[in-house]
Amino acid sequence: MTVKDKKYCFIFAAGGTGGHLYPALAVAGYIKEKYPEAEIIFFGRKDKIEGRVVPEKGFRFIHIPIRGLQRKMDLRNFLMPFGLFYSFLKALFIIIRLKPDAVAGAGAYISLPVVWAASVMGSKTVLMEQNSYPGMANRLLEKKADRIFVNFEESVKYFRDSEKVVVSGNPVRNEIVLKDKEEAKKKFGLDPAKKAILIFGGSLGALKINQIVYEIFIKLNDKDIQIIWQTGNKYFEKYQELQNESLYIAPYIDDMASAYSACDLLVARAGATTISETCFLKIPVIFVPSENVTDNHQFKNVRALEEAGAAILLKDGELEDKLFSTITETIFDDGKLNKLKENIGKLARPDAAAKIGDYLTADRSITHRERN
Repeated sequence: MTVKDKKYCFIFAAGGTGGHLYPALAVAGYIKEKYPEAEIIFFGRKDKIEGRVVPEKGFRFIHIPIRGLQRKMDLRNFLMPFGLFYSFLKALFIIIRLKPDAVAGAGAYISLPVVWAASVMGSKTVLMEQNSYPGMANRLLEKKADRIFVNFEESVKYFRDSEKVVVSGNPVRNEIVLKDKEEAKKKFGLDPAKKAILIFGGSLGALKINQIVYEIFIKLNDKDIQIIWQTGNKYFEKYQELQNESLYIAPYIDDMASAYSACDLLVARAGATTISETCFLKIPVIFVPSENVTDNHQFKNVRALEEAGAAILLKDGELEDKLFSTITETIFDDGKLNKLKENIGKLARPDAAAKIGDYLTADRSITHRERN
């Protein structure tokens, strides 16, 4: 059997939020394009975003029952060690059976049992860190990893073994490409001749952003500013009746490429995936970092962009007084929009998926096992 005839297996542990899932999907997509025969499997929770999106993307999905720590006192926190150990055993038996060539953890609690089990079995292991300050899971797994790929240069100092760390940037899905702006606006039922803003608070939605948009949407309409608004499933029912010819509203937007293409300005939470996609596509953006995330990492993520003139930063507490004026002062100023586009484009790392994918598939003829 020749090297080209071999069948290879790669496992990704990713999910909980789109910020952890989509970079892993970008790397998996790169591998699948390069080696169509490869078996690619995702571990995650079936009741989270990965349980829906991964099968839609055509990849095999395996449920593991681990839950993350709750921020408040909760009985489930006392049960987490049992869930972690059970998930470790389940991952271990699957890894023994599949003998994967490499295993990648994309952060969050889902990575813990899978990467841990892979290291026990001697598999090549990789960690992907999206945020400037690494999450707890990746800090705990550092010793188990052969390589750690990070999005921000600032992240390197938080890992004890800096020789393992590679600043790759955050992988962007290959379907995220700009389309014709007029056609994209028409797709959302909007007037191609009028300005449009895209508003979303990540895959789960953002209460504070939604509340302020509700308060100002009439004023935005009066300024002939159209809105594409992703509310999140939790909030959609409250706002869906506002739909009109200048407002497209949905709980979740699957076709983000069209949404990005249709907008003249973006208002969004500062998740690492959103930052990477806006850099890659050169989208003018007002970032509103969430204050309800571990280690305030969204604020840290976007601070460097603001300093580089690549984005506008507003805090939750500033939205009521500043969001409307900031939108109107920016969206009608083509010079300001172009400067934001130029500066944010300089920060893009379009080869991130290839760097990580090439490492996962490297040394195939020497280090990988033959399969039937």
